[in-house]
Amino acid sequence: MKIEAPERIELPVSGMTCAACARTIERTLSATPGVKRARVNLATETATVEYDPARVRAADFAAAIEELGYGVPEGGPSPDRERRALRLRLWVAVAFAAPVVFLGMSHRAPWVQLALTLPVIFYSGAPFYAAAWRALRHCAANMNTLIALGTGAAFLYSLWTTMRGGHEVYYEAAAVIVALILAGRTLEARARRRASEAIRRLANLQPPTARVLRQGVETEIPTEQVETGDVVVLRPGERIPVDGAVTEGQSAVDESLLTGESMPVEKSAGSPVFAGAINLSGSVRYRATKVGRGTLLQQMVEMVKRAQGSRAPVARLADVVSGYFTVGVLLAAIATFVVWLFLAPFPVALVRAVAVLIIACPCALGLATPTAIMVGTGRGAERGILIKGGEALEMAHRIDTVILDKTGTVTLGKPRVTAVRAAPGYTEDDVLWLAASAERYSEHPLGKAIVEAAAERGLALAEADGFAAQSGHGVRARVEGREVVVGRPGITVTVDGRPAGAIEIADTVKPEAAEAVGRLRAMKLDVWMITGDQAAAAKQAAREAGIEHVLAEVTPAGKVAEIKKLQAAGRRVAMVGDGINDAPALAQSDLGIAMGSGTDIAMEAGDITLMRGDLRGVPEAIELSRRTMRIVRQNLFWAFAYNTIGIPIAALGMLSPMLASAAMALSSVTVVTNSLRLK
Repeated sequence: MKIEAPERIELPVSGMTCAACARTIERTLSATPGVKRARVNLATETATVEYDPARVRAADFAAAIEELGYGVPEGGPSPDRERRALRLRLWVAVAFAAPVVFLGMSHRAPWVQLALTLPVIFYSGAPFYAAAWRALRHCAANMNTLIALGTGAAFLYSLWTTMRGGHEVYYEAAAVIVALILAGRTLEARARRRASEAIRRLANLQPPTARVLRQGVETEIPTEQVETGDVVVLRPGERIPVDGAVTEGQSAVDESLLTGESMPVEKSAGSPVFAGAINLSGSVRYRATKVGRGTLLQQMVEMVKRAQGSRAPVARLADVVSGYFTVGVLLAAIATFVVWLFLAPFPVALVRAVAVLIIACPCALGLATPTAIMVGTGRGAERGILIKGGEALEMAHRIDTVILDKTGTVTLGKPRVTAVRAAPGYTEDDVLWLAASAERYSEHPLGKAIVEAAAERGLALAEADGFAAQSGHGVRARVEGREVVVGRPGITVTVDGRPAGAIEIADTVKPEAAEAVGRLRAMKLDVWMITGDQAAAAKQAAREAGIEHVLAEVTPAGKVAEIKKLQAAGRRVAMVGDGINDAPALAQSDLGIAMGSGTDIAMEAGDITLMRGDLRGVPEAIELSRRTMRIVRQNLFWAFAYNTIGIPIAALGMLSPMLASAAMALSSVTVVTNSLRLK
C-alpha cells in the first residue's frame, strides 16, 4: 500500500500578542482531524500545517484561526502596519494617562478623569480585553486575563462611583497599567521583528542571477531558473548561486560562512561548490547539482525556520501561577460580595468586593518581570551585551552547557602569521620581506596575512615584477631581480629556486579565550567546542583555550543534531558562534549567543549579541541573567505577598478601595525599587 506524504501549507497569522496566543492556535490546529502536525512561529507570525488533503481542506485552517479571533491576512502579515498601530496605542495611553494621574492625586474632576480614561480603555487597551476574552472562551487564563481583570475592575468601580457622585475613583490605576503593559509589548514586537529578519537575510545570500551556458552562449538568468545539469560560469569576487561540481578552471573559495572552514578552499575539476560561498580568485565553470530548496544554503534557511518555530517559549513564573491566581481572586471577590450582601446593603457589599479586586490588581505582578528585565538588559547594553528580550535573559540563567564555535569565536577568524623560519643566509625579516613583496598585490587571504605581518614589523616592501598566481601552488614574482616563489601549502619561500625559509599561518586563539572558558567552568558549566574546521586545528585551539570536549569537521546540520542530542539528555544548551553556518545551531539551541564581530545573520539569529566580540561576554551575560532572575523571583514574592495579605483584609471590610489602591501602588514601588538594585 502506498502511503501518501502529507501536504504542507504556511499561513500568515495576525493578532498574536504573546506566546499564549501561539500555543492556543497550535493546539486548535493540531486537534483538527487530518492534521499531522502544526507549528506556530510567533517570530515570523506564521502557522505551518502538515495535513492529509483527503481528510481536511487548507481553507479549514484559516477558518479555525479566524474563529479563535485571529486573522489570516491575504498577501501575508503587515508587520510595519501592526507596529505603527501598537506605537499609536502606546502614545494615546501615555498622553491621556498623564493628566489622569495628576487629577487623581487631588481626587478632583472625576467626570474629566472618566473622559480621559475612555480612550485608554477602549482604544489602547482593546487588544488586552480581546485576548482575555479569547482565553476565557477556551477556559484558560493568562497575563492578559489579569490585565483585563485589574483595569476593568478599577474602571468599572470608578465609573459606578462617578455616576453616584462620588470622588474616590481609580481611573489612574487603569490608565497607567495599560500604558506600562503596552510599553513592554512594543519592546517585544521589536525583538520579534529582528528575529524574523535573520531568515530573510540568510536567504538573501543567494545571488539573484546566475550566468549559465545555454547552447554555447553565456546567458544571465534569474537564479530560480537554473536547472540541474546547467553549466554555471563564475568569475572572481562573485557569490556562487547554486550547488554544483567544478568542470573547468581553478580557484580559491571562501566557504567560512557555510562550513566553518577558516581557510579558503582550493577548487579544481571535480571539487564541490556551494551556493552562498564567495569565489575569491580564478574563473571557473561548474555543473549545477542542486538548485532551489535543495541547496545547502536553502536547507540552512529551512533549519532556522524549523528551529525557531519549534522552540518552546519560556514560561515565566507569573504565567504559571496567573491562571490559579485569577480564578482565586474571582472566587474571593464573589464570596466577599455574597457574604457582605447578607450583612450590609448592596453598595457596601460591592465596595468590599471591588476592594478585593483592586488589591489583587496585577500592577505589581505585571511589573515584577518587565522592570527587572528592562533594568537587566539596560545594564547589559552598558557592558556591550545586547539581549533581545526577557525570554533570552530568563533562559540564560538555566544554561548548564555552553557550545563554542571555533572560527571567529574562540579564534580571531582570519589567517595570521604565527611563525617565520629562515634558512641559512637569511633572517626572519628577510624571508618575510621577500614573501610580502611578492604577495604585495595578491587578493588571496594568505597573501594578505603575510603582507599584514610585514607591516606589523615595519618592513618597507619592494615592487615586484611578473606577478603570477598559481591556483593551489602559491605565487611567483621577481623581487629586485630575484625570482621569488611563495608556495602552497606550508608557505615555503624560495629564491632563485633555493629554499629561503618558511612561514607558518594559522587562525590564532583570541587572547581572552582561556580566561573566558575558565570563568565558564568556574560557574559549573560544561564547555564544548563544535566546529566545521579540521580536527588538527580544532584540537590545537581547544588545548590553548582550555576546552576539554571537542567535535571537529561537523556540518551545520551536524551541529544542530549534536545540540538536539544534548537537549534530549536534559541539558540546557547555549550556542556561541559568529558565522552564517552557526545560524541553524543558534536557533536550535536554548540560548543563541552571537559574536558582534561576526556576520549580521548570526547576530540576528542569536538571542544575545556580544558587541565587542569578546568571549568574556559569555560568562558575563550568564551571570547578569542569574542576578536578574534572582530579582524577578524577589519581585514576584513581594507582588504576591501584598495580594495574599491584602485580599483577606479587604474581604473583611478592613481595607477601603482607597487604601487598597495605596497598597497596590506601594507594591509597585517596592518592585521597581528592587529592580533598580541591578544598576
